[in-house]
Amino acid sequence: MKQAGRIVIITGAAGGIGRALVSILAGDGDTVVAVDLPGRGVVELARDCGHPHLGLECDVSREEEVRALYGRLQAQFAQLDVLINNAAVGPTMTATVDSGVDAFRRGLAVNLVGPLLMSREAARRMGPGSAIVNIASIAGIISNPKRNAYAASKAGLISLTKSLACEWASRGVRVTAVAPGCVHTPMIAALERARKMDPAAMRRRVPMGRMARADEIARVARFLASPQASYITGSVLAVDGGWMTFNQAGDAHAAVEGAPRNELSCKAEPTDSRIVVVTGGANGAGAAIVRRFTANGDTVVIADRDYAAATALPGSLGGRSLAQSVDVALESEVVALFNDLRGRFGRIDVLVNCAAVAEAFSSGIEETPVGIEHVLDVNITGAFTCAREAIKVMCPGSVILNLASIDCFLPFAPRHIYGASRAAMDMLSRCMAAELGPVGIRTATVAPGCIRTPAIDQLARAGRIDLNLIARRIPMGRMGRPEEVADAVFFLASSDASYISGSTLYVDGGWTSFGDAGDTGGLPDHGFAEAAG
Repeated sequence: MKQAGRIVIITGAAGGIGRALVSILAGDGDTVVAVDLPGRGVVELARDCGHPHLGLECDVSREEEVRALYGRLQAQFAQLDVLINNAAVGPTMTATVDSGVDAFRRGLAVNLVGPLLMSREAARRMGPGSAIVNIASIAGIISNPKRNAYAASKAGLISLTKSLACEWASRGVRVTAVAPGCVHTPMIAALERARKMDPAAMRRRVPMGRMARADEIARVARFLASPQASYITGSVLAVDGGWMTFNQAGDAHAAVEGAPRNELSCKAEPTDSRIVVVTGGANGAGAAIVRRFTANGDTVVIADRDYAAATALPGSLGGRSLAQSVDVALESEVVALFNDLRGRFGRIDVLVNCAAVAEAFSSGIEETPVGIEHVLDVNITGAFTCAREAIKVMCPGSVILNLASIDCFLPFAPRHIYGASRAAMDMLSRCMAAELGPVGIRTATVAPGCIRTPAIDQLARAGRIDLNLIARRIPMGRMGRPEEVADAVFFLASSDASYISGSTLYVDGGWTSFGDAGDTGGLPDHGFAEAAG
């Protein structure tokens, strides 16, 4: 995860999440430029971090101050590498009829206009491989009363993330966003003191039964800014403990007494090798996922119908892994597999549901019941059965990751059933997150875009797809690599993703963020050639 030597700007650096960002990224060896309002102690914060970190005072909503800030940075640094837009004005929790226009405008100015100004000036000074991460909120995705300015500004920031990602992808600058749920920060403490928020009620509303820690949000932002997220742009990753997965009356979690321990401090990193099961792990993205976990020293079970390929893989890895023959569409084989693993290991720490098939390129009127049933049996029923059996041998801290596709958001014709199965897989992750959060098991979906696998190459050779046409549709101008999917899966299975449950991470080069007409590759630079300043 470490990428030493980068110049990283963090706004709102003196707040709860901001301080966590400063601590983590400075600890990685990055040079941190901490930015916050005068009187917030940001200069002292940077001084405490030591040389060469820098603390600067700036109101990000004021263009003249932002320009002056970047003028100073340009004089000191040859290039900027990462910007994390974290500065924000919190919700006032005021009724609409009692809200003043000036306060409403202030929320938009800091939370939306400020990130745009900061991003504009940063992008002019960034080169390929740079990243901008916006700290948004689930308040910008789902509505709540008395959060008008805050929620509107965060929704705007999410939209801004996607549009800037598309515009700047051709320059090699990625733009992503983190959407936190309720985080245990000074902002929340102030609302509690003002009796505008009930922490106990908030915890009952979260399937994981607690609020997030500031470092949990910071670690997600660190990943999105890292080379391990190289094919992720325009994506908005919810970090909400499963909040958005719960959609029924009553509490998502039983009442807890006070703040849970893991809301106040993180647990010690586990040192034991994890037991990881990867279905469909013999080829393509599945094989890349196997390689990534094996390289970490985990014990990986390669569960695949292609037993010959599955058997060949461990020998080439030299790690602790084994092949198991299984057709996930057959319940009896799935049950037998997990009973065997229970006897061997006594537990399963990570399940990655990667097995999938797609129907032939045919129109909807040509779909047959046999073909439909086969795709659904493998892609969704098989994944469900594997998850059901894995849960029986999982402990708190275990993770179920489902590999879906951008088809779950933007279905492609004529692969109707494949798209339906991917959408079903995404919802399966959400439903399980709401159910399993209280027992400490997380779930998430990874939704890849077009990934350059042997199967894709075979379709291209057969003349079924045009690789150049596909590349022109992707803002980053290229297809993804299996290893980039594996990096996303590995992150979501790690302790750095400890407050992510039920969320979907798009690894698609910006595909799902592009809503314009025509090809993405022809987007103009929009001022990148202008002299900065």
